[in-house]
Amino acid sequence: MTLAARYMSARTLDTAPVEPSPPGPGEVELAPAYVGICGTDLHIFHGDMDARVQTPAVLGHEMSGRVVSVGPGVAGWRPGDAVTVMPLRWDDTCPACRAGHQHVCQHLDFIGIDSPGAMQQRWTVPASTLIRLPESLALDRAALVEPTAVAVHDVGRAKVAEGEKVVVVGGGPVGILIALVARAAGAEVRVVELSAHRRLLAEELGLTAWDPAADDVPELVGEWTGEAGADVAFEVSGAAGGVDTAVDVLGVRGRLCLVAIHPRPREVNLHRFFWRELTLIGARLYDRGDFEKAVALVADGTIPAERLISKVVPLAQAPAAFEALEGGGNVMKILVDCTDDAQGVAV
Repeated sequence: MTLAARYMSARTLDTAPVEPSPPGPGEVELAPAYVGICGTDLHIFHGDMDARVQTPAVLGHEMSGRVVSVGPGVAGWRPGDAVTVMPLRWDDTCPACRAGHQHVCQHLDFIGIDSPGAMQQRWTVPASTLIRLPESLALDRAALVEPTAVAVHDVGRAKVAEGEKVVVVGGGPVGILIALVARAAGAEVRVVELSAHRRLLAEELGLTAWDPAADDVPELVGEWTGEAGADVAFEVSGAAGGVDTAVDVLGVRGRLCLVAIHPRPREVNLHRFFWRELTLIGARLYDRGDFEKAVALVADGTIPAERLISKVVPLAQAPAAFEALEGGGNVMKILVDCTDDAQGVAV
């Protein structure tokens, strides 16, 4: 048996032994090392995705680990290889796939949401989802490759260019990662975030951060840009006020990249879109190229992953970790340690 963290119902998680699934043809069995808890996991925990998630559901898709065994027909992988997983399984037959957009397949299986995820001691996935990690990269830091791939995709979708002025609304883990990736692309970046703890971290990482509760953000953007407005704004807050700020700071022909999951429709100032010829860009998930670039950014220290890790807890304490994140406070990224040693039990 293997220990797993499972979503049972709204705000109810447990840890329980489950039967491991041996790898079949084209599959690989992994020993997850570290699994990050992300905003989507919290949406599931809140019960917001019950129409999609089948309970009991093993959560987790931000992970690092090692290969344990390979199934028939798998080449190029062997036990001990360090890996992360691009947790997408597409059908290759729908219109989106046929157009080359497999990551937004119309029948997408997002592993860790639509099928069992990584928050367990043993996890079997298609070999096609594996992304190789350099042995020099610590596995706790490597658990941030997946959210970094999100940021790489977002910055690419927004076509951020060197010298552009970028405003990131929402300074949580993905917002900070977007800011760092945009800065690495040569942009000048400002972060808008309510949490003093997160603003302080942004400042420690060399980013300028503003408090929307105390600062007139559009006025500050005007001073910063010579009244031209920002070239790009990323909405990462998921809040109605964040949408307003992201629209208000944009200059003529600015691009608004929508990253956050908004659980309900929002009012948007369409007159400003008309008046300034703004563009709205949706950004969802990533492709293999985004993942490979993310590995490089984390491995070379462009993304200081260790600075974003607030806490590491053993798998048995995963339910309490979800409650801690739900309560907010001085937390960025919590990792769940799924290694056998951390649980004090044998598999």
